Amino acid sequence: MDTPVQPNISSAQEAEAKANGGYRFALISLTTLFFMWGFITCLNDILIPYLKGAFNLSFTQAMLIQFCFFSAYFIVSLPAGMVVSRIGYQKGIVLGLAIACVGCLLFFPAASSQIYGIFLLALFVLASGITVLQVSANPYVTALGDPKTASSRLTMTQAFNAFGTTVAPFFGSYLIYGATGEHGGGTPSASDVQVPYLILAASLLLLALIFMYLKLPKLHHTSASTGVFKGGAWHHKHLVLGAVGIFMYVGAEVAIGSMLVNYLASPAVGGLSEAGAAKLLAYYWGGAMVGRFIGAVVMQKISGGYVLAFNACMAIALILLSLSSTGDIALWSILGVGLFNSIMFPTIFSLALHQLGKDTPQGSGILCLAIVGGAIIPLLQGMLADTVGVTLSFLLPASCYLYIAYYGLVGSRVSHINTTEK
Repeated sequence: MDTPVQPNISSAQEAEAKANGGYRFALISLTTLFFMWGFITCLNDILIPYLKGAFNLSFTQAMLIQFCFFSAYFIVSLPAGMVVSRIGYQKGIVLGLAIACVGCLLFFPAASSQIYGIFLLALFVLASGITVLQVSANPYVTALGDPKTASSRLTMTQAFNAFGTTVAPFFGSYLIYGATGEHGGGTPSASDVQVPYLILAASLLLLALIFMYLKLPKLHHTSASTGVFKGGAWHHKHLVLGAVGIFMYVGAEVAIGSMLVNYLASPAVGGLSEAGAAKLLAYYWGGAMVGRFIGAVVMQKISGGYVLAFNACMAIALILLSLSSTGDIALWSILGVGLFNSIMFPTIFSLALHQLGKDTPQGSGILCLAIVGGAIIPLLQGMLADTVGVTLSFLLPASCYLYIAYYGLVGSRVSHINTTEK
């Protein structure tokens, strides 16, 4: 399978762009996409406890929401790359928005039929659209401007993604739980999710129409000759260990976010209503946004591996403090984990790709597939919550952070796996 790599813009288009003030408008348009998929992803954390109550689900069953959502990244990423390489990046964005819109609209028959399986299908379709968006939009951001400032542009757009995850809890809790903060008279109903996802569908459709007619520069790309599963990248030990690190990180971050509402609502921690607990999710995801800016400054002076290990150890310490405490200490310590999550994904990503050379595109594809950890780890934590309780289930993400600390200190060192070539 071919993997799309760095696109480029023709010199004529580049000259035209400079004459017209650059690609500022195109970049601003793209940031809305990053905001939207951050917003949509975070809504799952509110959807899980709500549908758990509406369908009387176990924690394992409720975590199928994240399983279906994040498994789309693993299943759809490679086909999406092949499709985008054929139709182009701009059409890829429109296609991704259209698919995501269909996923949102599927919430209507799901709620009307009161069938949980249709909700899961809707989430898979929605996430498939977001996957196509990511495959299309990320390369666009890197190409719109000076290659030397590509990382800066990606950081800026990722900040809008984090902003989406920060504001989603407020809007989600209001739209799903209502202004009163209750389940529409006290009883959760699957139909309550129709309105917020209708609003999302309308927003995605509007964006699709905008990008359909938006005059964006044509991007040219080449394709890597090797696929994700075969090639030289697998010979880099620090890359393989980094892929495990991405798996662990995404899994831990998503698992904690998924269980937070139920954890904060427990009498020993916050004793909050689900609506009140849902709003506090903003501190967890907002901490990650703030931490990125702090981390960017710190890592100018301290090695990324050391910062990664420190943050992982702090995340473990905060989880253990929360589990051994009650009240405000337990509440704020678990929310504080978000602050130390902040730099983990980009740091693991960059450490894993260090000195890969020509194998970098394949390595990047491998790391993106490892996002499937967001499907597996939350499901496993749900199983633990059903057997040993919600509180002790948080030991699973704590163990994930233990591996990340190891990777920062040891596993990220550049090394190769000795193999015998046939």
